[in-house]
Amino acid sequence: MRLGLALLGSGAGAFRVKDSMSRLAHAVGIESHRGQVTFTEITTTSFANGTFRTEIGETRRAGVDADKIDRLREFVRGLRPGMSVEDAHAALDEIESARPLYGAVANMLAAAFACAGFAFLNKGGLVECLVVFFAALVGQATRRQMMHRHMNHFGVWMLCGALGTLIYTSFVTALNWFGWVDHNHQAGVISAILFLVPGFPLVTGILDLVRMDLLAGITRLSYVTVLLASTGIAVWAVSASLHWDVNPSVGPELSPVVLNLLRILASFIASFGFAMLFNSPLKVASAAAGIAAVTNTGRLLLVDHTAIVSQAAVGLAALFIGLLASLLSILWRYSRVTLSVPAVVIMIPGVPLYRALTAMSNGEVTSALAQVVQVVFVVCAIGVGLAVSRMITDRGWAFDQDTTRTRRIFTDVAAR
Repeated sequence: MRLGLALLGSGAGAFRVKDSMSRLAHAVGIESHRGQVTFTEITTTSFANGTFRTEIGETRRAGVDADKIDRLREFVRGLRPGMSVEDAHAALDEIESARPLYGAVANMLAAAFACAGFAFLNKGGLVECLVVFFAALVGQATRRQMMHRHMNHFGVWMLCGALGTLIYTSFVTALNWFGWVDHNHQAGVISAILFLVPGFPLVTGILDLVRMDLLAGITRLSYVTVLLASTGIAVWAVSASLHWDVNPSVGPELSPVVLNLLRILASFIASFGFAMLFNSPLKVASAAAGIAAVTNTGRLLLVDHTAIVSQAAVGLAALFIGLLASLLSILWRYSRVTLSVPAVVIMIPGVPLYRALTAMSNGEVTSALAQVVQVVFVVCAIGVGLAVSRMITDRGWAFDQDTTRTRRIFTDVAAR
């Protein structure tokens, strides 16, 4: 239970939680183990010596800690039969005592650079990137303080969304009032709050559904929906009060070579920033950012110069990201999820989503539905691409695996 709650609180998917608990159960002498996992709760039953015990656990600290996921993964991979409960507790004590890899300043700068990179990818220019950088910096600092005080996530996302939107609009208005910029920089406001997009639980929720862990997937995606709704309400409230336009901008005119070089740089920065927010080590963050820089730029080139639809391009990019993450996972012994999620998160269409919520609030139903359909197809394409890559590279995904039969699982993995 302690291992399962540690994984769940770090953002791991349901299959990893159940599989890891079963492996540890066998290692300490339990004959059979069954678990049921949601987004915040675990119900587990263990059988040994002709009896059983059922326990229910809950974690309220829903978050993402990629470094802890990898540490727990290495602990599970090193399990062998005959391990004592005391040794297991000692190993978990050591893992849970590890401090975050990045301090407050690095965390805030990661969000700021990631959103600035998003601003360029969303057709923003220098003004949008600079103002988004400052707005996201203050927004992430506020979110960090509120989360450390264990405040309600719905309220945190709503307040930080309103704050980021208000800072962006205030700065652009001030610059315009002094005559330093024109009126063509309003649409960048959405990029200022993209650090609030719950990309990690969104991706793992989709993978839970693919693995047929429906209870975990549905509850995880419900959490994502609540956070997106709270942020969307905040963006709409501020933009409607100030009569602010959130429609797409045209973007700066650049030569194809310069444009694609800047796309590579922006994709690298955005993915690297999100990896830091997920508490990934620098080696993992660099690898994920490198994968994102290549695949995301390739995706944009496919959309610009071929007849392929954007959803198909996203699906192909996600497939290659999953395959590259699997290869690096074998070479470096880091988990695929910590390598792949920062790379795919920059393809999640956060801007169309928040624009759709704003349009819906303004009564523009047709425009809102069109953008919602686009978002749904792109998110599904990401899930399909990652799922196919998992099925190609992992027998446990290609075939149904019963995590309750711990002895067989443990023996099969040890043999490999």
